[in-house]
Amino acid sequence: MIAAFVAKDVAGPATPTANGSSTAQVQLAELPIGAWHPMAGYSRDRFKHWVTQGNGCDTREVVIERDGKDVRKDASCRATSGKWVSPYDNKQVSKAGDLDIDHMVPLADAWRTGADKWTDERRSQFANDLTAPQLLAVSAASNRGKGDQDPASWKPSNQAFWCTYATNWVIVKHTYQLFVTQAEHDALVSMLATCPS
Repeated sequence: MIAAFVAKDVAGPATPTANGSSTAQVQLAELPIGAWHPMAGYSRDRFKHWVTQGNGCDTREVVIERDGKDVRKDASCRATSGKWVSPYDNKQVSKAGDLDIDHMVPLADAWRTGADKWTDERRSQFANDLTAPQLLAVSAASNRGKGDQDPASWKPSNQAFWCTYATNWVIVKHTYQLFVTQAEHDALVSMLATCPS
């Protein structure tokens, strides 16, 4: 497994990323290819998210602080000020309320590609994972544009982020042993081709 890490850029957000696109290509080749499972039984409530992470902060609040610069919080752990750069669209954000926390692999996509067989505890772990590059503070507009789509249907408008996006997508799928569709696989191959050699 590739070790994910958070790289804080002076000009941008803390961006979950991974070292080595070649390793991501190997991991992508190891992912099974299959057809989506039905959505029967799916609910976001089956993926309990934004659980408490300690010190009164929930997962969402931790990601907002991690991905921002000069973030100040109130006594309830809510960000009252800070600066963020949404990597999907390269938009500058100055209010935490204008951010969404994106699940790199959307909950519905996870359900369709294997999470329908998981326990609710495993789903909650997936929805709150601060270790794998699964959670990212992005502009609300970019997150809502993405919805539950995979890379075959949606890619960040910021093409400079495609390598990181595809690498992180593969890491999450590989870590959680989810499969990919053929179209998703092919889109990821194309996106990984944008990585520096």
